[in-house]
Amino acid sequence: MSLRAHRRPRAPVPRDEQGSATAEFAVVLPAVVLVIALTIGGLAAAGRQVRLEHGAAQAVRLAARGESDARVGAIVATIAGGSVDSVSRDGALVCVVASAPAGVPLPLPDLRARACALGEAG
Repeated sequence: MSLRAHRRPRAPVPRDEQGSATAEFAVVLPAVVLVIALTIGGLAAAGRQVRLEHGAAQAVRLAARGESDARVGAIVATIAGGSVDSVSRDGALVCVVASAPAGVPLPLPDLRARACALGEAG
């Protein structure tokens, strides 16, 4: 006795349901691709924000040591591809504000980072 002999025959698929899986897949696929693209874009922007914050931290250390504003701007450009918006000195406190484009094809605002440090006495 074979196992095939005891199987029930499969009921035929009604004509109006043929191709429904293909149609559902065609509807869902663009949504899945969009979610994946937004996730990748968001992660790329977050990574760039971290690099910008690191660049601002390095830049404020240079500014606190008395380096030129050109050198301070160069470090942010090198690390994060951004630019220094301002270097402010209030007594011993030195602050650097840097910005960079998000760098992803999403409607995101420019990324900004601010870092402060105590400058050298003198």
